[in-house]
Amino acid sequence: MRNSFRWLAAAALLASGLQGEVLRPGANLVVEGIPAVPLSLVQDVKRYTEARSAGFGGWHPEKLEMLVGTRFGNTAQIHHVTAPLGMRRQLTFFEEPVSSLGYDPVDAAFFLFSWDAGGSEFRQLYRHDFATGEYTLLTDGGRSQNGGVSWSTAGDRIVYGSTRRNGADRDLYVMNPRDPATDRLLLEVKGGGWGAGDWSPDDRTLLVFEYISVNESHLWLLDVATGALTEFTPRSNRGIAYGGAAFAKDGRGVFVSTDENFEFKRLAYIDLATRQTRYLTTDIAADVEGFALSEDGRHLLFDVSEAGLGRLYLMELENFTYRRLDGLPVGVIGAVSWHKDNRHVAVTVNSARSPSDVHVLDVQTGAVVRWTESELGGLVAGELSEPELIRWNSFDGLEITGIYYRPHAKFTGKRPVIINIHGGPESQSRPGFQGRNNYYLNELGVAIIYPNVRGSTGFGKTFVTLDNGFKREDSVKDIGALLDWIAQQPELDADRVMVTGGSYGGYMTLAAAIHYNDRIRCALDVVGISNFVTFLQNTEDYRRDLRRVEYGDERDPEMHAHLLKISPTTRAAEITKPLFIVQGANDPRVPRTEAIQMVETVRKNGSPVWYLEAKDEGHGFRKKANADFQFYATVMFIRENLLP
Repeated sequence: MRNSFRWLAAAALLASGLQGEVLRPGANLVVEGIPAVPLSLVQDVKRYTEARSAGFGGWHPEKLEMLVGTRFGNTAQIHHVTAPLGMRRQLTFFEEPVSSLGYDPVDAAFFLFSWDAGGSEFRQLYRHDFATGEYTLLTDGGRSQNGGVSWSTAGDRIVYGSTRRNGADRDLYVMNPRDPATDRLLLEVKGGGWGAGDWSPDDRTLLVFEYISVNESHLWLLDVATGALTEFTPRSNRGIAYGGAAFAKDGRGVFVSTDENFEFKRLAYIDLATRQTRYLTTDIAADVEGFALSEDGRHLLFDVSEAGLGRLYLMELENFTYRRLDGLPVGVIGAVSWHKDNRHVAVTVNSARSPSDVHVLDVQTGAVVRWTESELGGLVAGELSEPELIRWNSFDGLEITGIYYRPHAKFTGKRPVIINIHGGPESQSRPGFQGRNNYYLNELGVAIIYPNVRGSTGFGKTFVTLDNGFKREDSVKDIGALLDWIAQQPELDADRVMVTGGSYGGYMTLAAAIHYNDRIRCALDVVGISNFVTFLQNTEDYRRDLRRVEYGDERDPEMHAHLLKISPTTRAAEITKPLFIVQGANDPRVPRTEAIQMVETVRKNGSPVWYLEAKDEGHGFRKKANADFQFYATVMFIRENLLP
């Protein structure tokens, strides 16, 4: 079947007279050092570029209908689905990707959504009215970031966070979205890590988060009428993190996920009157990723990441007993949302052989019904590689794990390897759908390994601190130990290794290209940090202090010297292998200056550098046309530098 597809594609090219022609990049792309992309390559990889996914966007308040986000054109838009596997009716039509914020919870007269221009992440809030089809801007429309929307219990107001006051501090605002003129400042704060959580059942009190770092956060109670802020968890507590919080439906307590007195985030209940904490999931040695309460307050659903796979549990709140729910596809769990009927739950699941799709679980019968079935674009699910969990010991004996995808069985001999390092670093590589990367596995015979180096989440709160500050390069040494592991595998070729990663993974890519220049063939850095000092100086104001907690404060002379010492620009002369750098011009997290200075520094040394920049993207490419061009160029880079 695959050969037939290629024959038909080639025949189409010949018939149109395009054989041998090249793809011309759009005017929005800056392309330097990259050879022309042949149209034959575009056709060869086409079926690997057409898969799409669907994400849950909100239940209708009365009917068993939902909003989902999916892409039929160049960007993801909001669609309406009225039945399992029903038609996806498109509701928004923008050039930029759109995110659903859910229905009006009273009568579904409208829904809220957000989008930003060109990947800038300065998201604005909008209302779409079903009766007129019109869109109404709800926020300032300027260079501010708006989000974290939470509806009041009565459904007459929303609270949200915004940086509009000064671009640095994330204040809280309250508004009736039916009338934008009601918008008012509710809480003025200092710092970019603040956000509103849940409303109390009587709408008098708000739970408020203060995020300090992945290892520390605090909870506050905010009086909606007066704006008075009261500590809920002691502000003096250090090294305790909260992953979620919600009022019990009777208003007497708060459910939280927290790593207090535990390595992982476990579910707990805090009594509002006594502040006594009862831990509910101590026997699960894994992070509670999220939880949701039923409308009637009788049940609570929570999902846990176990070795990267999502597991869903149902808790009876009458006695706090719980059981695991089976029947969902095995994979990574995303959104979990109760319908108001207290029976149906929407769950987004992603796996190696299926992109993200929405399933609905009936908690009374245990039945699971698929509501969306995203197209694979011509790929055959059974031919896609299933991941394996691998382990190796690093330089200090610490065990590191990774997700390993083997190439198609038709390939023999030692296979080249792509090491793909996640960003964050407060994140985790999990066994999800590979999308375009399946081309490397199925057609090029390249193995892919996703390491979870020290500093990754999902392995306990101690593990996530092991790369902080002066320990930054210990995580780079974990990649060196992985190279040792690869050399011991009879099916892998240690002489043909490419390192890649995005954001913090981009820094790791550049650092590995320096430290292990003689052990890799090439490197691909996507929106990566090249100099920690300039990064901290130029990242958006609302992020700067939060990043200083992880990387170190560049204003401290000793830390400043250390950050310069470990920055890739400082040691760029040691990179002699081919390097490919990808950047979004509007990136608010890792500004394009990080890419430009790395390109210029490496080129001065005479080393080959490919550079791709999209003028209409930010922290990674979200538009299909741009992502496709990046993929075409990456395939050529791999063919030229990794495969020979």
